[in-house]
Amino acid sequence: QVQLVESGGGTVQVGNSLRLSCTASAGSLDAYTMGWFRQAPGKEREFVGSITWITGSTTFGDSVKGRFTISRDNAKNTLFLHMISLKHEDTAVYYCAARGITFIWPYWGQGTQVTVSS
Repeated sequence: QVQLVESGGGTVQVGNSLRLSCTASAGSLDAYTMGWFRQAPGKEREFVGSITWITGSTTFGDSVKGRFTISRDNAKNTLFLHMISLKHEDTAVYYCAARGITFIWPYWGQGTQVTVSS
């Protein structure tokens, strides 16, 4: 079992930056891939990006490539989503998730709201 708690959401203006955090309650995350997803009102959940914990390898969805990055703090079992050049369309609830070797994401955080305003 992995419990995930996100933080760092809020309201920012277009073009600004924001960092989200996700802390995992697990002894070690080496066996996991950690990911970020988002869901805007009336839209389907969208893959934002992920990091393979043990290697640090990252991948991102097309809509955020070049603007979002993911980093981790091994000692604190914490995942970060660094967002720059934010756009209105980045407004959504952002979720942290974790999976093992399958491509199913069984573990989810409660979500944190990001609102990008003019």
